[in-house]
Amino acid sequence: MRLLHTSDWHLGRSFHRVNMLAAQAEFIGHLVTTARERAVDAVVVSGDVYDRAVPPLAAVELFDDALHRLADLGVPTVMISGNHDSARRLGVGAGLIGRAGIHLRTEPSAAGTPVVLADAHGDVAFYGLPYLEPALVKDEFGVEKAGHEAVLAAAMGRVRADLAARSPGTRSVVLAHAFVTGGEPSDSERDITVGGVAAVPSGVFDGVDYVALGHLHGCQTLTDRIRYSGSPLPYSFSEAAHRKSMWLVDLAADGSVDAERLDCPVPRALARIRGTLEDLLADPELARHEEAWVEATLTDPVRPADPMARLTERFPHTLSLVFDPDRTEDDPEVSYARRLAGRSDQQIAEDFVAHVRGAGPDAHEQDVLRDAFDAVRADETVREVAR
Repeated sequence: MRLLHTSDWHLGRSFHRVNMLAAQAEFIGHLVTTARERAVDAVVVSGDVYDRAVPPLAAVELFDDALHRLADLGVPTVMISGNHDSARRLGVGAGLIGRAGIHLRTEPSAAGTPVVLADAHGDVAFYGLPYLEPALVKDEFGVEKAGHEAVLAAAMGRVRADLAARSPGTRSVVLAHAFVTGGEPSDSERDITVGGVAAVPSGVFDGVDYVALGHLHGCQTLTDRIRYSGSPLPYSFSEAAHRKSMWLVDLAADGSVDAERLDCPVPRALARIRGTLEDLLADPELARHEEAWVEATLTDPVRPADPMARLTERFPHTLSLVFDPDRTEDDPEVSYARRLAGRSDQQIAEDFVAHVRGAGPDAHEQDVLRDAFDAVRADETVREVAR
């Protein structure tokens, strides 16, 4: 069975001030053409279809167009909700849409109920595990303490139980939206840390033939059978080195996997350039970036006059301007933001406690802070979905 694995469309998202809707529509066209020309048997979309719980109308219209085009192809599609989606909104009409071969899996309770497709070698069971917000689904899965590993392990327990009850030789595909250990994140993914932990071990997915992951925006191979497709378009300059693509996966009769990486069309290259303003304007090596979307970091010790206007004369698609004067780490002018770079909310809060009282939080206080951050994030998720 031949699968086309994609994820993280983020319909409705812009790139800095650039509207990406036209590029997203071009990707949908590319997806449909690829499915037809490469004789794909099923399309899997591993979450973050939309960029936010209440997407703009234009994004909903594009999604509707994608569903119609995929249904017209007659290629079954299995799709899950991600942490950016409203699972309830995305799942509206799922039963009816399923009759057209578009299978939306947004309910955690259905984790062990697969979409079953067949080829010449027998059945393939597709299990959709939507993004599982631990604080909201721990009761559904009967876990005592909310955590990504616990709820995913419980969901996978249901998958393995269902698979064990099926006829021998049934192959299996799991769609999941999660941060799996070994994956490389970028700046454009929403933080899903719970209890100080964001990642889950890949061993959670033992026992299935292929795991189609979503959430991380870089295309990655964790093992031959566990892969991220990444986002089809860039959504931050941290993705400048990404090659945007999808996985074309051939699932053999014995469950073995052969995967080919297929490039996606991107509207414009990304470039990160760094140096003094005069150097950036004069360096002949930077000519290759003149038509790219550019993030320029200026290292001038004193902020130059009209830097954006001068940069756009050479790099007309400059979208981001960062000031980072070359200074030593002990220089008092080193920015607060720079000192906080790479630190989690938990670490920043613990440092604040240490600063105001002269000693950091003890183990109990660390747990209190961690629980507070988890509660706020879960509450924000509930509020966003309820809007």
